[in-house]
Amino acid sequence: MKKNQENILIIHNVRSVQNVGAMFRTADVAGIDKIYLTGYTPTPLDRFGRKRGDLAKSALGAEEFVIWEQKKSILPLLAKLNKEKFYIIAIEQNKNSVDYKKVASSATRRKGGLVFIVGSEVGGIPKNVLQKCDIIAEIPMRGKKESLNVSVACGIALFGILKI
Repeated sequence: MKKNQENILIIHNVRSVQNVGAMFRTADVAGIDKIYLTGYTPTPLDRFGRKRGDLAKSALGAEEFVIWEQKKSILPLLAKLNKEKFYIIAIEQNKNSVDYKKVASSATRRKGGLVFIVGSEVGGIPKNVLQKCDIIAEIPMRGKKESLNVSVACGIALFGILKI
């Protein structure tokens, strides 16, 4: 993947502060340029603007140098990124999904860069958001469990698709 492109991670409606912190840390080492925290996803600062120790514990400082922004609504953000020619990749199990290992070649077609979206630990990414994505990438499951922790899935997808 050419690094002259901007890589963005959207964390949508993820409730767990520890998961969000872990994704900040993973995003940093994977070369993500910016994180958008949408819906009810917690931010590195509490409502009084103070640093959240619980998030910082799992982020290990990445929350201080990975650029982030909070957006309440994801749909206007996706419309803006689509207009800027970003290739939008949902990380989700879906009947229309493709193996995440096959995404890298199609992802290089757009000049604007890549956007990765992960969603709620329980409900995943809502259907109306999936409809705005260029592709839905799924990590195949071999065991009896049907899914991975959202922060683990995020790491696998980022490293696999970005070919790190």
